[in-house]
Amino acid sequence: MKIVHVANFYGPKSGGIKTTLHQLGLGYRKDGHEFIFIVPGQKFARGSNEFGVCITLPSWVIPFSGGYRLIRSTRQVKSLLQALKPDRLEVSDRFTLSCLGKWARSKGIPAIVFSHETLKGLIKNFCGVSLNRLVKWHNSKLASKFDYVVTTTNFAAHEFREIGSRNLVQIPLGVDLENFHPDKFDGDLRTKMLKGGEVLLVHCGRLSPEKKPERSIQALRELLARGVNARLVFIGSGPLHKKLYGSTRDIPVTFWGYVANKTLLAQMIASADISIAPGPYETFCLAALESLASGTPVVASDTSAVGEFLVTSEGKRIGLTAANNGAAFADAIAELLNLIKKEPSLKGDCRTQAENFPWSKTISDLHQLHSAQVKAA
Repeated sequence: MKIVHVANFYGPKSGGIKTTLHQLGLGYRKDGHEFIFIVPGQKFARGSNEFGVCITLPSWVIPFSGGYRLIRSTRQVKSLLQALKPDRLEVSDRFTLSCLGKWARSKGIPAIVFSHETLKGLIKNFCGVSLNRLVKWHNSKLASKFDYVVTTTNFAAHEFREIGSRNLVQIPLGVDLENFHPDKFDGDLRTKMLKGGEVLLVHCGRLSPEKKPERSIQALRELLARGVNARLVFIGSGPLHKKLYGSTRDIPVTFWGYVANKTLLAQMIASADISIAPGPYETFCLAALESLASGTPVVASDTSAVGEFLVTSEGKRIGLTAANNGAAFADAIAELLNLIKKEPSLKGDCRTQAENFPWSKTISDLHQLHSAQVKAA
């Protein structure tokens, strides 16, 4: 089977979407399928790697996004797809690429769209209001263009269930259980990261407005005021870097930047005490799951999907959620630090929970979907 995936927001320093495409490619190819992913770039280019065939198309740089790009021409995408003749089409962009669903249907090509974000959350974040009628209209139009809409969590699926979408399928993403592991703990690296501190907090993700990285800084200030000798390490880059850096010169914060070395990234996360995921509208948050796989408990926003992962099937807490303010996050971090002291098995419980999300399960579920053997949720 030839599977073609078209996505925006893919680039050298992108996080979740790049990880997802690469893992899909590895999984599909392992199962004997051909995988081609079409993504934005500076110019037309084609190359092959372990993940499949990567085709870049000319694109626009999104202002103030830290380098994210959008493919310029959907007409060019359609022409390319016409030449590639895929057996199945996957799309990751519910906005500028949604027209590909209608195109695929006209050609008799089964197509699915990944809803990687909640439209309600995006509108509320950038507009400050809830435009529910617009959200329902857009989601209905999107669902009508594709054979299936794939969401990764109950949180992401809710706005489609709300309108009664019959072609909704929930498939969680996976986590790299081999690279992210508690065994990657590195005492020397931890000491280097702490710089004399006692509690090591990490924030792993893009420094962009919708991720609310300032919440981690607010929480740190609260903890410092309470006498907690903590240091916060940001792992990632983005358009807010300069602003955040300027606001933290008086407190123990380190901006490590984007970490391309996956082994180093795994070591950094495994060597931390707590991972902070403050994004209020995260529909999955691979960074949070990578933290759990590394044995590092998570504090996350109580309005995001991350809380769905932070309680095991046995009812054990492997992290906490907090209201969207610095004091609440500080409270949750302090409570979690106490829980770590009381529960020596907590790191192991984090790892066990992450093992419920192997990429092999994601690939298997998608393969069933492509084979039309799964019913809509």
